[in-house]
Amino acid sequence: MNNRYNRNRIYIKKSEQEIIKNCPVFLGGCGIGSVIAECALRLGFEHITLVDGDQVELSNLNRQNYTENNLDISKVTALKARLKSINEKATITVHDCFLDKENVEDLVKDHKIAINALDFTSTIPLEFDNVCRKLNIPVIHPYNLGWAGLALVITPNGMPLSGIAKHNEPFNELNIVRYVSEYLKFWNKPQKWLDEVLEKYSNEQEPLPPPQLSIASWFVASMCTQLLYDLALNKEVKNFPEFYFSSLYS
Repeated sequence: MNNRYNRNRIYIKKSEQEIIKNCPVFLGGCGIGSVIAECALRLGFEHITLVDGDQVELSNLNRQNYTENNLDISKVTALKARLKSINEKATITVHDCFLDKENVEDLVKDHKIAINALDFTSTIPLEFDNVCRKLNIPVIHPYNLGWAGLALVITPNGMPLSGIAKHNEPFNELNIVRYVSEYLKFWNKPQKWLDEVLEKYSNEQEPLPPPQLSIASWFVASMCTQLLYDLALNKEVKNFPEFYFSSLYS
């Protein structure tokens, strides 16, 4: 095994290491995706495509994989430099643009697994999933819940995320978190702290992005990286409407 991955031994076979090395991963959104990308690269995924049209802002630094030196630089440029500093031989492809209905299919095709880390400021996250279903590409959805990480896997033949949407209501992250909260209550695993956060966020007087912590970024990055590993090796994973939820408060 390559010296770079010697400490992966026992956990990951040499043949498996080669498979994930050559597995093309598509990462749409380099916010929480910035942390996932580094975790995946360190495990051994060496073919990663990054797509995001945003620049690094000061408010990103509480939870995303950037530094003050990256402020006002495009996220994909800053993240590529970070990843190449870890593994200069890795193939890191970047597209400094936002995904839309016109470009998503051309950009995501030829990848084995996709990560949908897009903000729900439009219908593009759902369009992204639909294109991946058409192309037979499984999609991982990561969510930062502050004290918890949440990951969903949308498969080509499984239930789409829109399956929990309510008629005549806009669909966003709140729908997903409320679904998870109700699901956990049904199985006698209520998360009182999560319900309190939901209530306080819903009652904020002005439209603000959801509160997020660095803790959940690293929680969900590790979860997504293991899901990438499992999907690359065709191992069984839980598919939506099931999900992965991790918190010390559980």
